[in-house]
Amino acid sequence: MSRSSRPGESPRSDAVSGTSGTSGIDADESFDADDTEDADDTEDGALADSQITVVVADDHPMWRDAVARDLLDAGFVVVGTAADGPSAIRRVKATTPDVLVLDLNLPGVHGVEVCAQLAAEEIPTKILILSVSGERQDVLDAVKAGASGYLVKSAAREDFLEAVRRTARGRAVFTPGLAGLVLGEFRRMQNAATATSQTPQLTDRETEVLKLVATGMSYKDIASALFISHRTVQNHVQNTLGKLQMHNRVELVRYAISKGLHRD
Repeated sequence: MSRSSRPGESPRSDAVSGTSGTSGIDADESFDADDTEDADDTEDGALADSQITVVVADDHPMWRDAVARDLLDAGFVVVGTAADGPSAIRRVKATTPDVLVLDLNLPGVHGVEVCAQLAAEEIPTKILILSVSGERQDVLDAVKAGASGYLVKSAAREDFLEAVRRTARGRAVFTPGLAGLVLGEFRRMQNAATATSQTPQLTDRETEVLKLVATGMSYKDIASALFISHRTVQNHVQNTLGKLQMHNRVELVRYAISKGLHRD
């Protein structure tokens, strides 16, 4: 991104708005400029920047082009951009990038619905929200729909780039303050479910399907492994969602992992 200010925002010195005090953090770990990993100093098995593919979706052309340019300058592979929700979904389905950098307020299909549609179709791309909004409901809606992380657009350039790296590695990355909000909400939901009912009684088959969902297997692979139809797997998942009062596969995986089912 160029070092000029964004339309509708105050001038900043860094590409993704170099304001201080907004460095991205993991859900369980913070980082700052001194803690940022070098592009070539990756974790074992982690993708180098030159291997990470990204799609950028934002309805403002100057911002969209600037974000894409920052990613390219840092060595990432930008495989597409999109100006609206339907285009974002098409680009991701066509290229299956490692990361989708997604604005929420997209025309055509809102960013939250983009997350939900990609999750419903089991697209493996991880989604990093980059939005002007840090509102509680926007953050929670995005995460519940399948977003892996959430940064506000006041994040510094290096923090944004590091967030893309961590998102590609499967880490949950949030602007400071938002991680606690998300974790607190999921704890509240879990406590509320516990208070209103005992642990939901899943059938043996539902539990078996849930364990395989938690390992990352697709519905097709689960059907093959259990010698049942794809439709039967979907029915078991829908029944489990209803019993657990959850909305999508992402929440199911989190639940299963919290119960240790992925290790059984």
